[in-house]
Amino acid sequence: MKNSSKLPADVIANLRALAHDLSNALETILQASYLLGKAEPEGNRKKWARMIDAAARDAARVNLEIRQILKNESSAAGGRRASTTEGPTAED
Repeated sequence: MKNSSKLPADVIANLRALAHDLSNALETILQASYLLGKAEPEGNRKKWARMIDAAARDAARVNLEIRQILKNESSAAGGRRASTTEGPTAED
């Protein structure tokens, strides 16, 4: 990545807030998926629980990648942060 930020600070702040909100939603989905798996579902329900879990984990991975890009953008811009809305994720 280049040494200069390509995204304006307000765009980075908005994306950071969205990534944080997505992290919260994903955490709920992952917890529900875990509980579904513990309930010993049968047949298609077990398959669906695995599908939900896999999709949520993929979404969490993408969210983590987005947050890393934003972190790199902030670093390239001299460490400036337009917002402090970034919070912990399931991966933190």
